Amino acid sequence: MRVEDVMSRDVMVVNPWESLKTAARRMADLDIGALPVGDEGRLIGMVTDRDMVIRGLAIGKGPTAKVGDVMTPDVKYCFQDQEIDEIAANMADVQVRRLPVVDRDKQLVGILALGDIATCEDGVCATEALSGISRPAAQVPVG
Repeated sequence: MRVEDVMSRDVMVVNPWESLKTAARRMADLDIGALPVGDEGRLIGMVTDRDMVIRGLAIGKGPTAKVGDVMTPDVKYCFQDQEIDEIAANMADVQVRRLPVVDRDKQLVGILALGDIATCEDGVCATEALSGISRPAAQVPVG
């Protein structure tokens, strides 16, 4: 099974200059916890609700702070035509619960979440991804 068979296709993008309040409102409206960050049609990062709390609120940034100040610029992504088992193993290795999905021209076409992988007929992929994602990671200092 390929990524495009299970990914979410409706993707909302936030810009790096938008406020955390705008991003948080968008997440709340869509009932999601992460948004790709784009600038001039390019994927430049990801921002999660956790990023907003740990890199924003925890160090005194307020709702007017910019998404670009708290986003993760090191974007991990996958291609829509890759096999799910390969991506599940990759998600486990890099310990991420969701990945932006791009086409071969590197245009954003969707999001693949751990929950999407769980819908596959073979539960082995989801189990592998979850066990890798859930392993303890090195702590990242705040501030």
